[in-house]
Amino acid sequence: MSAAAPGTQGDPVCTDARPLAACDGGEVSHALSRVARLHRIAAGKLLRRLDLYPGQEFLMMRLWGAGPVRQSELIREVGLDPSTVTKMLQRLEQTGHVSRSPDPGDRRAVLVEATPRSCALLTEVSEVWAELEEKTLAGLAPHERTELARLLGKVEQSLHTETADCPEVRARAAG
Repeated sequence: MSAAAPGTQGDPVCTDARPLAACDGGEVSHALSRVARLHRIAAGKLLRRLDLYPGQEFLMMRLWGAGPVRQSELIREVGLDPSTVTKMLQRLEQTGHVSRSPDPGDRRAVLVEATPRSCALLTEVSEVWAELEEKTLAGLAPHERTELARLLGKVEQSLHTETADCPEVRARAAG
């Protein structure tokens, strides 16, 4: 009987690798990835109370502040896949929070806008985000919260500079 090839029957393919060895030298990046994932899960848990999925609140925030906007423009601004935004808008339309209609200036384009019914949702989303903020930062003192916000701002600026030549970033900046 021949020996099993590495990677079969529970054997690791790279026998000298430790779990997460690829993260060596990238501890902060790995931590940011884990925190972002958990933050999205926590946001989703809170948003479910409002019958929203994570990301829909960002579409609504944009629509509450802008009035009617072309769906193509909204897709470009949020930097998500068009099919993802379309699905989000369909769900928001089904719940009565957005309406879509042909653009009178270009009948091929679709205008999206928040409905009057969605205005009550604005307060609820604000409350959810305040609760998420409190839960996220519960273990930090006020000065640590301020310092974390400052440091994350610097990290964001570094990443903005690093990704400035990426098509999805250029598309958002053009708006």
